[in-house]
Amino acid sequence: MSGRLLLVDDDETFRGVLSAALARRGYDVATAADASGALALAGGRRFDCAVVDLRMPGPSGLTVVEALVRDQPGIRVVVLTGYASIATAVEAIKLGAVHYLTKPADADEVIQAFARRAGDVHAPVPDTPPSVGRVEWEHIQRVLADSAGNISEAARRLGMHRRTLQRKLHKRPVRS
Repeated sequence: MSGRLLLVDDDETFRGVLSAALARRGYDVATAADASGALALAGGRRFDCAVVDLRMPGPSGLTVVEALVRDQPGIRVVVLTGYASIATAVEAIKLGAVHYLTKPADADEVIQAFARRAGDVHAPVPDTPPSVGRVEWEHIQRVLADSAGNISEAARRLGMHRRTLQRKLHKRPVRS
């Protein structure tokens, strides 16, 4: 697969490296650092596929996924994030993403994600339950998604101070 690809990531170094790697594999890559830049590019150009970071300044990558899938029928969107959670993975797929990858992922993994058309019945199922820290992270992500990304509302629903929630959100997710 090749064609026009939109890469949206706020990390300039990562964006540059992944963009170059995808271009070497035959993609015509356009890049954006945030949701508004991505939507501006998508407003004037048709893309075959997109790689969208989940967490960026301003609106989240989920906003970009929703708009791309709505406005560019047939686009294949892969969400790529360092802040993976079950809640955001489910929302990304519901909004039309074809795959959800965690960072670090290389260009070959991204291309494989675009090519996948069906689920894998042989995907490994964990033998142990997630840690308490991971369960907390997943719960926070689910409440944040239910609050439409509004941190103040999510903090109220969780019964914690807004600053405490912000500190928790700035940490990397706990490994399973």
